Amino acid sequence: MDVSLSKDRLLSERFAFDSEKRAAAGIICGIDEAGRGPLAGDVYAAAVILPEGLMIDGLDDSKKLSEKKREALYDEIIAKADAYRIATATAAEIDEINILNAALLAMKRAFDGLVLRPALALIDGNKAPDLGIPTETVVKGDSKSASIAAASILAKVSRDRYMKTLDEKYPEYMFAKHKGYGTKLHYEMIERYGLCPEHRRSFFKRHTV
Repeated sequence: MDVSLSKDRLLSERFAFDSEKRAAAGIICGIDEAGRGPLAGDVYAAAVILPEGLMIDGLDDSKKLSEKKREALYDEIIAKADAYRIATATAAEIDEINILNAALLAMKRAFDGLVLRPALALIDGNKAPDLGIPTETVVKGDSKSASIAAASILAKVSRDRYMKTLDEKYPEYMFAKHKGYGTKLHYEMIERYGLCPEHRRSFFKRHTV
C-alpha cells in the first residue's frame, strides 16, 4: 500500500471517529498528557475542542511527529480550535500524590480551563479524571481521535518548551537535550551535581540535592 494513502486514510479515520462521537453526544473534547515518564519537571496536559468539519493535515500522535512538524501543528491547532487549555501539575505535586494522580490533576485543570463546556471528554489511556461530565477512555487515543491527537501535540510542545526554560535555569543538567527523561546523559549529570529542585524525588531512592 502507498504510504501516503495509508496516512491519509488514518487521518480521515481520526476525524471520522470524532464526528461519530459528536453525533451521539454533542460537543466533545480530547484530553492527553505529556511527561509522565521523565525524572524531572512538571507533567503537562491539554484539552482541545475542535470544530466539526475541520481537517488538519498531518495530525497524528505527537510521538510519531518530528519536532518541526509538532511546532507547526501546534500553531494550527491553536488557531483553528474552538477552545483549548494547557495545564500542569508540578514536580512537588507529583511527589505528593504520585505521577498518575498528578497527570489526572493536570488533565482536570486543563478541562476546567476550557471556555466551552463539552458534553463528552475523550481521554487518552485507560484512566480518567472526575470531570463532572461523561468521559470515555481511549487506549492509544492519540492515534484514533483527532481531538486527542491535537491535545497530545499541545501538551508535548508545551512541555518541551518548558524543559528548554529549565535548561536555561539549570544548564548543568542539559534538560534541553533529554527533556528530563532517564537517559545516560541525564543520570551522569545527576551523579555529578545531585538533584535540582525540579527533580521528582519520588522517582529516586538514594540521590539528594
